[in-house]
Amino acid sequence: MPIHNLSSRLTGNAPLRTLSLALLILSVTGALPAQQPQNPSPMVEHTRPHPRLTKTDAPGTRTPLELGTLFVPEKVQHKRTARLLFFFHGGDWLPQLAASKQHNLAVITIQAGAGSGTYVKLFNDPTRFPALIAAAESTSHLTFADVAIAGWSAGCGALRQILTDPISTARIHRVLCIDGVHAGYTTDTPDRLNPQLVPENLAPWLAFGRDAIAGNKRLIITHSEIFPGSYASTTETADELLRQWNLTPHPVVRWGPMKTQMLSETKDKGLLVVGFAGNSAPDHIDQFHSLPEYLNWLYKDH
Repeated sequence: MPIHNLSSRLTGNAPLRTLSLALLILSVTGALPAQQPQNPSPMVEHTRPHPRLTKTDAPGTRTPLELGTLFVPEKVQHKRTARLLFFFHGGDWLPQLAASKQHNLAVITIQAGAGSGTYVKLFNDPTRFPALIAAAESTSHLTFADVAIAGWSAGCGALRQILTDPISTARIHRVLCIDGVHAGYTTDTPDRLNPQLVPENLAPWLAFGRDAIAGNKRLIITHSEIFPGSYASTTETADELLRQWNLTPHPVVRWGPMKTQMLSETKDKGLLVVGFAGNSAPDHIDQFHSLPEYLNWLYKDH
């Protein structure tokens, strides 16, 4: 077995005691035990604080739709036109709070449970996304000329599925993917130095990214250092997308939102890809609580 494959199997999310035992078995027998199922990362970095927003119910109207809840902030209720954001995963209050801090923005929050597959299934019918926009306009008596979709973690599965439909994609001006752009490996034992990712998982992001690079759309992708093991990490996926866009990530060392640490940043017109330090659950949640600042990035002129 190549040494880089060996190190990948022994490290990543395995506890240190498991690593020590595996190395002992290897030194005595020359063979490794069977690979164990993937476990959540035991690593937690205690030096950097992990601040959290306070749960707050932003003032406005909340209307149940066929899928999700439409929130129209109080300051938007008497407008004729507004911008509309779909946000997938993570609950309702935080996306609603973040939307209320923006200018003239309503939000539809949608929760489907655990796993990106549950979010993909929501939009297997390509007519569902345009129908939700129409229902939101009818309910709120607003016209939505600027439509954005955003998601955190598993919620990015919905974004990818929506972007497979040309009619839905034509309605979308902005996309925000928070630490959730994953892809499958093409083999069960990927080469860790050069993993091959499933092309179909990348195609919607590549197409929308090219529109962003041309200046016609806005796409923001953030990623952490979390390594799931059984499928491509957000870093591996971001790196492959950048490679196919012929872009190189630029190293940076500076603070990000919510005391996060930025490691890389790549910009090209409407495209922004940002890498953050951290390989544990608190680091993943840090990015979700950074949503108010990410929306500032999303709606900033590029």
